Amino acid sequence: MSGALVLDSEGLAKAVQRDREVQEWLAAALRSDLPVITSAAVLVEVIHPRINRAALKWTLSRLRIEPVTRVLAEAAADLLQRAGLHGHKYAIDAMLCATAAQYPGDITILTSDIEDIGMLTAESSRIVAEKI
Repeated sequence: MSGALVLDSEGLAKAVQRDREVQEWLAAALRSDLPVITSAAVLVEVIHPRINRAALKWTLSRLRIEPVTRVLAEAAADLLQRAGLHGHKYAIDAMLCATAAQYPGDITILTSDIEDIGMLTAESSRIVAEKI
């Protein structure tokens, strides 16, 4: 089976907090042998002085943290252009969506920002955003 479960900043933050809904998604991905991924760029939004570092470290150990490379950054810029978006407001979401698009199969992105993720992935029938 191919595909992946992708966590945006809210998805990762809720995973760190052991949110029940996100934990159910993670368990389903594990049962289906799907990787759970996020972009290294997402860490910038999630890590702050009050975060539980032990919980963060444990959660990150269960994920694939994908780097932001030049190729990925250019793919993210292309997503922004095709969606008619630009600027820092959408940059991390675009990097996350470009990261997700690298994986084969059906991709689910857990997000609190359905609109922006939806605009960035509108051209892909393989990627769906689920509100958490």
